[in-house]
Amino acid sequence: MPAVTEEQVETVRALVAAIPSGRVCTYGDIADAAGLSSPRIVGWIMRTDSSDLPWHRVIPASGRPAPHLATRQLERLRAEGVLAVDGRVSLREYRHTF
Repeated sequence: MPAVTEEQVETVRALVAAIPSGRVCTYGDIADAAGLSSPRIVGWIMRTDSSDLPWHRVIPASGRPAPHLATRQLERLRAEGVLAVDGRVSLREYRHTF
């Protein structure tokens, strides 16, 4: 993975903070909006610097949260009105675009 700059971290943080309640974005959506080469960079940033952000609004392109986060993430999303069917969030219905 290429070196991540502080500017990139702040851009990702600002984008995640801007996702409205009741909406979701994929890691790829954030990467595209931030001009990053890979959604994995967003994942790395989210793992290391997102405890104060609405991290639960960022999901994989499959619409299925990572297994180790699924219960907590889907509960938080459900509290905002984002419903999952069989553990999958409908991007067609809930996706936020920048």
